[in-house]
Amino acid sequence: MAERIATVTRNTLESQITISVNLDGTGKANLDTPVPFLNHMLDQIARHGLIDLDIQAAGDTHIDDHHTVEDIGITLGMAIAEAIGDKKGLTRYGQSYVPLDEALSRVVLDFSGRPGLFMRAEFVRGQVGDFDVDLTREFFQGFVNHAFVTLHIDNLRGANAHHQVETIFKAFGRALRMAASADDRMAGVLPSTKGSL
Repeated sequence: MAERIATVTRNTLESQITISVNLDGTGKANLDTPVPFLNHMLDQIARHGLIDLDIQAAGDTHIDDHHTVEDIGITLGMAIAEAIGDKKGLTRYGQSYVPLDEALSRVVLDFSGRPGLFMRAEFVRGQVGDFDVDLTREFFQGFVNHAFVTLHIDNLRGANAHHQVETIFKAFGRALRMAASADDRMAGVLPSTKGSL
């Protein structure tokens, strides 16, 4: 496969974001967003996905974190889609179960070309520090809409909201790593019987 890197800048009246990704990286993350807990979660994606991430973001967090978190998800989706390229030789599907103490999450991802988020998570608290756990869904909704992936997220159990969210992001990173990996047996071939993705 060719080098799979991309840099995307997305500026709106609500946020200003630049994201660079290297899908064949080593898990290095350079993260500068105004949402500390999201930085922690983005680091999980990089480390568990073995994706190099550079994310520079500013937003209207004086209102709340919603626009910034959602727009980072959107911009990350755009960057991943660009870095993936034509999808020839792609494994396409990825899945992971990740535990963290009492919490367990499953994430399944398909580079289907059809955006869809199917998320089931009943968080035991509404906040992790200052972070609204509802923004977890907003981040992933933005991501799938612009990465053109089908994404199933299930938090299967958990008694600590931090653990619940963290297992989701770790499992997402690992599922993304699997789905985005090259399949040597499919070299130059699109992984679809339809002939398009």
